[in-house]
Amino acid sequence: MAALPLPELYDKVAKVVPPVEWPAIALQVERILELKQQKNAVILAHTYQAPEIYFTVADFVGDSLQLARMATQVDAAIIVQAGVKFMADTSKILNPDRKVLIPDLRAGCSLAESITGEDVRRLREQHPGLPVVTYVNTNADVKAESDICCTSSNAVEVVESLGVPKVIFIPDRYLAKWVAKNTKVEIVSWDGACEVHERFTRQDILALRTQYPGLHVMAHPECPPDVLDEADFVGSTSGMVKHIGESRKSQIALITECSMSSNVTQMYPDVDFVRPCNLCPHMRRITLSNIVESLEKEQYEITVPEDIRIRAKAAIEAMLAVRLNKAG
Repeated sequence: MAALPLPELYDKVAKVVPPVEWPAIALQVERILELKQQKNAVILAHTYQAPEIYFTVADFVGDSLQLARMATQVDAAIIVQAGVKFMADTSKILNPDRKVLIPDLRAGCSLAESITGEDVRRLREQHPGLPVVTYVNTNADVKAESDICCTSSNAVEVVESLGVPKVIFIPDRYLAKWVAKNTKVEIVSWDGACEVHERFTRQDILALRTQYPGLHVMAHPECPPDVLDEADFVGSTSGMVKHIGESRKSQIALITECSMSSNVTQMYPDVDFVRPCNLCPHMRRITLSNIVESLEKEQYEITVPEDIRIRAKAAIEAMLAVRLNKAG
């Protein structure tokens, strides 16, 4: 058998990419690496991206909070967001002088589309004086109407940082229920949900436990409450990754978007990952081929109106300040 191209990169995806498929993938990877150097570009990839993106061409990887923080530290002319549009919006909000690209404008988010800035203004009218805590899985106009943003990894911390007895928490109703369960702060929620996570059921977990005795179940807090009640651990994607390393369980099910299991398999090759697979159709719109095209043509550029950007940035920076205060 002939030697595989880019063997050092293939080693990173060998568990999930068959050798016969790698030469064609490697051609696209080589082109992206070349274009990144030519154009002084970086790629930010979410944990739900396919392994061939996550491990071979991404410069920064992580969950929403990690990518938001990394976006403030980028030193490049072009940022390519290998994720969904609200993530690209966040990068642009934090980097107004850099060109931010998303390879496919259809890479949206059911949760982000569940609420608008006008909806937030109506909520404020219905609940005067309450601060608005907004999940980062939202569009820029929603962030602009908010007091502070949060992610699934710091939602409870952000809510409690405000020092008030009651808040508006938008837009994910399941994350809101999980926050309410873990804090004494009263939560006014919105009726949004992630189309990937809300498909999981308690029966799914029970069936997995029957099939795999001793299985360690880890679930994302965007899942319905009965799913979280059946889980052994509840946390964000970064929290899950950390817990895998700390728990040292031999067989694990990640109740979240399916691509994460493929990526974590590479990090923890000795763990047997059981895969109840729900794929995010929007994340899967990002491919190596359209990353190539995005860099070649410098498409599709993300823009955010300046008045919205300034207000949305204040909400994001308020979240990052909570994190920094804790670190200090």
